[in-house]
Amino acid sequence: MDKREIKTKRNIKNAFLMLRSKKEIEQITVKEIAEKAEISKATFYLHYKDIYDLSDTLGIEIVENILKDISDPNNVIDAPAVFIRELVTAFIAQRNMIDILFSGSQNYKLIDYISFSIKKLVFELHPEYKENLSFNLQMTYKIKGVYYAFQDNIDKFDTDTLIDELCRLFDT
Repeated sequence: MDKREIKTKRNIKNAFLMLRSKKEIEQITVKEIAEKAEISKATFYLHYKDIYDLSDTLGIEIVENILKDISDPNNVIDAPAVFIRELVTAFIAQRNMIDILFSGSQNYKLIDYISFSIKKLVFELHPEYKENLSFNLQMTYKIKGVYYAFQDNIDKFDTDTLIDELCRLFDT
C-alpha cells in the first residue's frame, strides 16, 4: 500500500469514527464520510463495499488488538484467572473504540467476534474439545459472561476490584 492509500484509508476511518461517535451507524451516509474525509464517494467505494464493511473492518482491528493481549490461549483451560485478567485488561485498553463502534444496533457484534476468535485459537491447540458441548458452553459463559459483567459494572466499581472479582468468579 502506498502512502496516499494509507492516508486515504486513515482519513476515511477517522471521518467514520467521528460521525459514529455522534450517530447510530444507520444514520451515517457515505456522502458524509466522503465529505469529512475530503474524498469522493467513488474513492470510498474503492476501499469499502459499504459503511458496514468499514465498520466491520474497524471491529476486526479491535478484536485483533484484544487477542494480542491474550498471552496464551491455553490459559482458558489451564489458568482461567490469568485469561480473564488479560481479557478484561484488553477490553479496558480498547474501551473508547468499543464504545464508539459497538453501540446501538452493533452492540452484540464485538463479543460474538471475540468469542468466535478465542474459540478458534483454543480449538487449533485442542481440537479434541471442538465437539465437547460442556467445554463449549463453559467457554461461551466465561468469555461472554466476563464481557457483559464488565460492561455492566465498570462505571460502578473500582476497576482493579472488579477485575479481581471477575477472576475469582470465573476461576473454576
